[in-house]
Amino acid sequence: MTTQQPAAAAGQFRIGGDLPVNRMGFGAMRVTGPGIWGDPANPAQARATLARAPELGITFIDTADSYGPFVSEDLIREVLHPYHGMVIATKGGLTRHGPDLWKPLGRPEYLRQCVLMSLRRLHVDRIDLWQLHRIDPAVPANEQFDVIAEMRREGLIRHVGLSEVRVAQIEAAQKYFPVATVQNRYNLTDRKSDAVLQYCEQHRIGFIPWYPLAAGELTHPDSAASRVAARLRITHAQLALAWLLKRSPVILPIPGTSQVAHLEQNAAAATVALSDEDFAAVSRQAA
Repeated sequence: MTTQQPAAAAGQFRIGGDLPVNRMGFGAMRVTGPGIWGDPANPAQARATLARAPELGITFIDTADSYGPFVSEDLIREVLHPYHGMVIATKGGLTRHGPDLWKPLGRPEYLRQCVLMSLRRLHVDRIDLWQLHRIDPAVPANEQFDVIAEMRREGLIRHVGLSEVRVAQIEAAQKYFPVATVQNRYNLTDRKSDAVLQYCEQHRIGFIPWYPLAAGELTHPDSAASRVAARLRITHAQLALAWLLKRSPVILPIPGTSQVAHLEQNAAAATVALSDEDFAAVSRQAA
């Protein structure tokens, strides 16, 4: 493994058992404007960041139709299509009404529209991984799952993922389609989804932690995390990512940024090998 493709150092995971990706991925939410709304402030920089991702060994990019909305998917197609050796995962099921405003909409006809329009924007015949951004509490879950299963049978979707779900919801969805990935908030200081992660480990479901870089009080100079980071000569963000990669072999971190230098730092975290002692010390402090 060469340092030119550091993201490959963390090894691979097979989404759905048959779709290999390097575990260190990229979240494309930040290649949009403030509040994840509109075009990026620096479009050239956003394009350069996307173009740099595969050069670093990143083969898994996570986006959503609601990022912009539509801006992230459009930029990904413009810069990266035809996606040689890459998996572009997207999500649907949220509507946007302004900066930082998100509302779930799980009506079957809308979810089908989400998939069809993402296919068009990404310029693909089938979405390798399509994720339900949220289960809409105002629509019966079985109706949402049923239309997703239909689209999978039709060949519009290869694998299906869920976001912000509990174990019971994963099990309910499994009656309609195999759940290939789960995307929940998870990081060093927020481990409320530990039970979901354990379930994913048991069933070889990819676990995609969003907001992976939170470190909170761990950045205090006297903290165990700061001491470990200083000794390894890495940033706190790199430590947070290295901790996730060591935490479980099913974890697929997707740190996001619109800056090339930040992307390179995140990808380099895949080369950090935390010892068991360092992992335990940081885990105890963050608990």
